[in-house]
Amino acid sequence: MPKRIKISSERIGEVIADLLEDEAPKTVKAIWEILPLEANANTWGDEIYFSIPVRLEKENSHETVELGDIGYWPPGQGFCIFFGPTPISRGDEIRPADPVNVFGKVRGDPRIFKRVRSGDKIRIERLED
Repeated sequence: MPKRIKISSERIGEVIADLLEDEAPKTVKAIWEILPLEANANTWGDEIYFSIPVRLEKENSHETVELGDIGYWPPGQGFCIFFGPTPISRGDEIRPADPVNVFGKVRGDPRIFKRVRSGDKIRIERLED
């Protein structure tokens, strides 16, 4: 059973995501160890991001991501949730500011994150079985 996290805020309720240990094992391990955490959301197009207290290098990083991917942004020590195009996307692609370590995938429709506004409090916690 993959590790799972719960992402919550007032505007979205609770969203579950699976962590991709095969894709980015060091990233998953480092982020799992700092949970739970709370942060204020920043938005950039259809991306939510916020800094977290983890410093990691690139690990199987991606220049484009898929709808619902969760990534770690090494230059900004950022936790990123992708739910549509960003300001630098071309066509239908989803392009982060820099390559990210994709370490998770949102279950269900990630477009629910369109409800989140910059400054909203986001909570990330482990979902234990």
